Amino acid sequence: MKLKEDMNPLLLQVFRSVAWVYSVITFLPWYLLSSAGTNLERSRRVKARSVSGHVAGPYRATDSLRGIQQKLVSCTHPDVHTLDKVMERGAARFPLRDCLGTREVLSEEDELQPNGKVFKKVILGEYKWMSYEETYQSAVRFGSGLAALGQKPRCNIAVFCETRAEWMITAQACFIYNFPLVTLYATLGGPAIAHGLNETEITHIVTSKDLLHSRLKAILLEVPRLQHIIVVDSKPTTWPGFPRGIMVHNMDAVQELGSRPDNMAVARRQPLPSDIAVVMYTSGSTGIPKGVMISHSNIIAAVTGMAERIPNLDETDTYIGYLPLAHVLELSAEMVCISHGCRIGYSSPQTLADQSTKIKKGSKGDTSVLKPTLMAAVPEIMDRIYKNVMTKVEEMSSIQRTLFVLAYNYKMEQISKGYSTPLCDRLVFKKVRSLLGGHMRVLLSGGAPLSAATQRFMNICLCCPVGQGYGLTETCGAGSISEMWDYSTGRVGAPLVCSEITLKSWEEGGYYSTDKPNPRGEILIGGPNVTMGYYKKHSEDFFVDANGQRWFCTGDIGEFHPDGCLKIIDRKKDLVKLQAGEYVSLGKVEAVLKNCSFVDNICAYANSDQSYVIGFVVPNQKQLMVLAEQRGLKGSSWEEICNHPEMESDVLRIITEAALSAKLERFEIPQKIRLSAEPWTPETGLVTDAFKLKRKELKSHYQDDIERMYGGK
Repeated sequence: MKLKEDMNPLLLQVFRSVAWVYSVITFLPWYLLSSAGTNLERSRRVKARSVSGHVAGPYRATDSLRGIQQKLVSCTHPDVHTLDKVMERGAARFPLRDCLGTREVLSEEDELQPNGKVFKKVILGEYKWMSYEETYQSAVRFGSGLAALGQKPRCNIAVFCETRAEWMITAQACFIYNFPLVTLYATLGGPAIAHGLNETEITHIVTSKDLLHSRLKAILLEVPRLQHIIVVDSKPTTWPGFPRGIMVHNMDAVQELGSRPDNMAVARRQPLPSDIAVVMYTSGSTGIPKGVMISHSNIIAAVTGMAERIPNLDETDTYIGYLPLAHVLELSAEMVCISHGCRIGYSSPQTLADQSTKIKKGSKGDTSVLKPTLMAAVPEIMDRIYKNVMTKVEEMSSIQRTLFVLAYNYKMEQISKGYSTPLCDRLVFKKVRSLLGGHMRVLLSGGAPLSAATQRFMNICLCCPVGQGYGLTETCGAGSISEMWDYSTGRVGAPLVCSEITLKSWEEGGYYSTDKPNPRGEILIGGPNVTMGYYKKHSEDFFVDANGQRWFCTGDIGEFHPDGCLKIIDRKKDLVKLQAGEYVSLGKVEAVLKNCSFVDNICAYANSDQSYVIGFVVPNQKQLMVLAEQRGLKGSSWEEICNHPEMESDVLRIITEAALSAKLERFEIPQKIRLSAEPWTPETGLVTDAFKLKRKELKSHYQDDIERMYGGK
């Protein structure tokens, strides 16, 4: 989508003439010195084909159809079939290479905000690194120490911790000693945590000091099997006030115990490819979280498929890790990096950039210091970057804004032809690119659909490919990823070389694999990355075909394009039939309206016995405050502004205009809305750790508003 060019037509023609001359002069040397021709051919080629000849599939990547056997790929190296071998191989190949990095906290202080709240701000130093050899030896010592504390092979152990180097060291220790690792989101509530620990019969848990006191301590009596708590923080050394029978240890002390010669001499039971590596509890958009059983071979296959889509991945790359490691996207991404010798610098959403909430003004965020080349992100974070930059563009002088818009539209035209724009990148987009450190070469979005507008904006302004990936915990996060030279938007690419995808008609929703021009239906993913099922639960969503291959029914609706790329168009659970018989895709409505500058987040809702859609909206504070001042509400609190009927009416009018311009049907557009003064975060329990909406919780939270907006029915 082009930005609006609001300038004198004569000046516009002058700019375009200069751009044309520049393009002609630079085209030939650029074309000869780059792989432009090759990349353009790649972007246009057929990327996946149906191996059955039927339009429904299954579709496989053309790269996995080469050779005689034409099998799905399950590993990169013939001698690496389990996760312990990944780290072992990394330590052997890159012993002195930086592996895991953590920034030193120099100081902390409380900062009073204009609204009276107090925020904790930090000043951070440089990254301190552990080499691959140090990381491997640290994991061996920790695993040995856990064994000395009574942890048995093939018996579950839990990690309940923020994303940090100690989380990955714990995971590697468990892989090496064949301890199935139970992962729990740090934002889960007490009952959900207790459920996961009891269902998996946990006796040992690794956690942080903060989570121990804020989450775990209150439920310890509800987890009767728990015997050992290992705290990753180095201080304090004693932990008073815990129930009898529970011992609390420091990670350093456990590693010291493990390093004793008698403990190191104990033979360890190495895992088999079929052994469970991880029981990953999904945060779940509905109900009690389910544990997904993931084998060593599942993750190896997923890592192999993901790595194949990242061009020139090697030990010179730096990855920034800040998403929850208890989420399959982050765990798989970091294992991809370790398998290729990359270094991983740890961060958090609160310290990611210079403008992040915990970074003291004037000091550096993590991306500025680390200067990563690789990053995984969820759409929520990318949407924030998009809106923040566009807000700053609106605040520019008319000349600066015009230059930005012209450069943006010029670059969009060029990249659609497969060309680059080094002059625009250097003169116009350098400052935006520096938001993520200035060295980003691949940005991967996953966890939820990314809007076409945000994806195109990130492509252009961050000067790097922005790929969309599609996968679920049940498929190790692997399903499809768009190729880095494919600059189309709104699609999730072709199946990975470890996966195949087929479409199953869904009559109730009106999606059929025989639809023209593109076959449509429920997405089914098959391959060695499809997991073993749910822990202690049977699900018909998993099945094995006549060839012995496992499949998972995702519940997502997709369509295949002629070049073999997949587009997610709906979700079975998001489809609601209105009173008059029209079907509304709530996810589609939300994806369109989240692009509105007044909307930070939105949840569309509809009752089947009603004739219209309603919505709950988290408004953009900056935009709404400007509107409130225009309405004469200056001096009102944020809560008063959000609860003001005129503000609701104004925002409803604005999002209705946005919906109509995006060509939503009238019955799809919310007729009434409720503005929420409180943002939805995983801590509020209204969204998952991947920022997916928890519809059941949102419905309960806004039940009174639902009744009001539906006339008290």
